[in-house]
Amino acid sequence: MGKTNYLTDDPEIATVALNESIYFSKKINEDHPLWGVKDNIATFVGDTETETWRLSHKFLPTSMGPKAVRHYAPLIQETVRRSFAVFDGFAESGQSWNAYQYMVKLASETIGKVILGQNFGHLANADAPFHPIPLSILTMFQLNKRVASRGAWYQNLPFGDPRKLRETHKLCYALIEGIVSDIETSDTAMPKMPMAEAALKASNLVEYLIKGTDEKGETFPRSMIVPNIVMLTSAGFTTTASLLSWLIYSVTEHPGNQERLLQELVNNGISETTEWSVDLVSKLSFLDKFVKETQRLHNPAFQPARTAKTDVIVPGGYRLKADSVVVCALHSLHTNPNHWHDPSQFDPDRWDTAEVKGRHRGMYLPFATGPRGCIGFNFALLEAKIIFSELIYRYEFIRDGSENVQYDPEFQLVRPLNLYVSVRRRTNLSTK
Repeated sequence: MGKTNYLTDDPEIATVALNESIYFSKKINEDHPLWGVKDNIATFVGDTETETWRLSHKFLPTSMGPKAVRHYAPLIQETVRRSFAVFDGFAESGQSWNAYQYMVKLASETIGKVILGQNFGHLANADAPFHPIPLSILTMFQLNKRVASRGAWYQNLPFGDPRKLRETHKLCYALIEGIVSDIETSDTAMPKMPMAEAALKASNLVEYLIKGTDEKGETFPRSMIVPNIVMLTSAGFTTTASLLSWLIYSVTEHPGNQERLLQELVNNGISETTEWSVDLVSKLSFLDKFVKETQRLHNPAFQPARTAKTDVIVPGGYRLKADSVVVCALHSLHTNPNHWHDPSQFDPDRWDTAEVKGRHRGMYLPFATGPRGCIGFNFALLEAKIIFSELIYRYEFIRDGSENVQYDPEFQLVRPLNLYVSVRRRTNLSTK
């Protein structure tokens, strides 16, 4: 359709491309996978060499750093425990359910509280409808992939998917603007304070961006808040929902791992009343390996791309012209037989081997790398690990059917479409 992309499964090339340099940068041109949603005001979908990106990456990483995410652990814990009413109902009825659909509800409920301070109502009951904000975001992810894959000319059509994409984009921004305005004028909002302090005290990310100040006492530009909040909300729940779904797939597809995960939780004193923290999560070494192995084979994000700033010869002797887009094909990178032993085998214990511990840093890039790597990876991993641990401790997961799981080729992320499971409440837990 008139586009030229260069895909790589080579860790050397991926590392060179993803690190901002005189040779490569995140410059979203017409050949880039994110062209259809490019917004130079918003993080993730804007060019690097802009003043807006500099401002975004001055304020946003502080709110998602290791210290800041610690105070979100109780909120994640509270949200997943509210979901038990829904999943207990499924356990009692024996009904199977679509893993992705309910992980979207659970992940977006968490992100709604953390970023927007909103309760979306997704966990009220099994049939609770989707809130308009996450629904519009999911629609945009679907439509952008369809529109972008059909060429630049297609997105300008005044009807069909291109028109629906523009309308959905406008609706989503309007909904987020309303929430930002309400928080901005709230009588209970905290006072302005340095961003490092605000990141630990803000009740949600919107409040942090409104009240956090830099070394000059300046806050994040008001005109940039809504676009960035839309992107953070989008990335925050869609990726985690996909990851949680693939974690469920992995425990049902690979016997024995569910029992090992449960045993580790029991051995570390996890109970129904556990108060989760970053320190506690860090003790769960098998969980960490299990998550890594799932991301290696089923990572939600699959095509981080960078653009050549000049004619360049990359490792291996390949010559690329300026403005060429290099897509790091993560699944191919994570299963490259030249760098991974028995790459298609699901084996969490491979992460204990000297071979994997001493791997090239470009072999495993679930959150990309370099200055444009995912700024929310600390929160994403904490959220996924707490939610998954709570679910594994309370329920045994059983796969419904044995057909191959299909993914959606017309979606911005890799998500399972036909993964149906049922759950049983655990009654006899393992002992130390």
